[in-house]
Amino acid sequence: METLDYLIVLLYFIISFSIAFFFYKRAGKDTNEFFLSGRNLPWYLAGLSMVATTFAADTPLAVTELVAKNGIAGNWLWWNFAFGGMLTVFFFSRLWRRAGLMTEVEFAEFRYSGRPAKFLRGFRAVYLGFVMNIIIIGWVNKAMISILTGFFRIDESIVFFYVFAVMFIVAVYSALSGLWGVVVTDAFQFIMAMTGCIILAIIVVNSPQVGGMSELQNKLPETVFNFFPSIADTGNAAGTMVLSLSSFLAYVGIIWWASWYPGAEPGGGGYVVQRMLSAKNEKHSLFATLFFQVAHYAIRPWPWIIVGLASLVLYPELSENQKGLGYIYAMKDFLPTGLKGLLIAAFFAAYMSTIATQLNWGASYIINDFYKRFLVMNNSEKHYVFVSRIFTLILMIVSVLITLFINRISGAWEFILECGAGLGLVLIMRWFWWRINAWSEISAMITPFIILPILKALQIEFPTTLFIIVPSTTLVWLLFTYLTKPTDEKILIEFYKKVYPGGKLWKIISDKIPDAPVKQNFSSMFMNWIFGVILVYSSLFTIGKIILGNYSDAIFYFVLIFISLVVITKNLNKEGWEKLLE
Repeated sequence: METLDYLIVLLYFIISFSIAFFFYKRAGKDTNEFFLSGRNLPWYLAGLSMVATTFAADTPLAVTELVAKNGIAGNWLWWNFAFGGMLTVFFFSRLWRRAGLMTEVEFAEFRYSGRPAKFLRGFRAVYLGFVMNIIIIGWVNKAMISILTGFFRIDESIVFFYVFAVMFIVAVYSALSGLWGVVVTDAFQFIMAMTGCIILAIIVVNSPQVGGMSELQNKLPETVFNFFPSIADTGNAAGTMVLSLSSFLAYVGIIWWASWYPGAEPGGGGYVVQRMLSAKNEKHSLFATLFFQVAHYAIRPWPWIIVGLASLVLYPELSENQKGLGYIYAMKDFLPTGLKGLLIAAFFAAYMSTIATQLNWGASYIINDFYKRFLVMNNSEKHYVFVSRIFTLILMIVSVLITLFINRISGAWEFILECGAGLGLVLIMRWFWWRINAWSEISAMITPFIILPILKALQIEFPTTLFIIVPSTTLVWLLFTYLTKPTDEKILIEFYKKVYPGGKLWKIISDKIPDAPVKQNFSSMFMNWIFGVILVYSSLFTIGKIILGNYSDAIFYFVLIFISLVVITKNLNKEGWEKLLE
């Protein structure tokens, strides 16, 4: 890189830190301000922050690898989560905001009762906020190290220090500014990251070696550009993602509702719930989550997909395990001075937005649901904010140590989906069925860890494992639900009064509340979910067809977008949606 490139990267760091430091005083009042921005986030900041967090440093490389191996259809390995995402938008976003909790983990004692509820809250706080969090941060660190090593050809032992220095900067501004600083820097970093990725895609596809989009289509098999996977009993076939029927059913019919996965939890979870709880009101919560789903699935992937397709022409010699490096090579080979620095800064932006959210979110679990709840109770808010900052730095230090021991995570997403298989239905039904208790959730969390080793010993592989784990886990948590005592009626009544989820499965409780809130319009919510899914995929395909020059198909999908928006808007207006921004 030239001097100008380094100056651009330096300028990016100065701007990011300045934005975060600006919010230092605004974040220091209490834990509500520090972790939830005083519940005053507008929908566009909350939504942008969600999208920015899911844009990690290795995301473009992962999408490039999927496309290079299986064509555009390879992205269905994560596109299927849009079904569950839209379920969160229309069924759960407003319920979470009404609950008014500090974290998702706090839900355990808000909804359940007794010692099992206390155990569930404490366990999930440590398990998610500390154990899972530092592993995620460690893997993101490792990905950033791999990117810089591949780009600059610097020895990995030296690159470690560069990445850890950046992480220290992120930890400092996260500890200083709280969520307000995190979400505003997220917005800036996301815009910058996407700008860099779009510029790279335009330059690469129009390079002499590729010759434009039409020439790219001539140089590659037609099957590479298919939006839908082929369903067959054979393996991968020449650039087309070929799925067995069982695999297709697992991806589209099971995973999105049955398995727990960070950022795509059934019913919402993690940093997505944190942003929903931080929104101004339940309408802003809904719209932020809707914006996130559309931007995440429909808009964001296309610059990466284009580079992934071009890499097949530019770097045909790359092996199966090196396909993702095509993105890094494209950056090195085709970006001029200045733009090269911009894209490196964009990668740092993607990295920093993810790390900042993980640190703030993880600290919120440790402080609110473990330290404040079980260790040091009834202290001042000033004390808890101070300790929050200390724990933010501790999370950073521990994750640095974990990074040193991470060499490779193969199939990590499959492992996580298997370990959370069957839990998703509990996370959904706990809102709409009074009989779900803490033991339901505990048993659903433990059962997959018992079944999975047995299946691996029998050499049953993913996704076939889901057809065994999901029904087995469901049977176990149903048995525990009926064999253990229900949640105390007082807790159930208070929960219903505050959240009023509605539905016949709450009738035994709602009948005991004389002034029970108005029932939910489930038919309208279900219709919005269907058309929300159509909206996401139609937006995804419209943009793709325009890029590929297939304008007749683009018009068809655009009509579906219009119809979906009309239906959703009409249904939401009946609930006062037109007053959203008041």
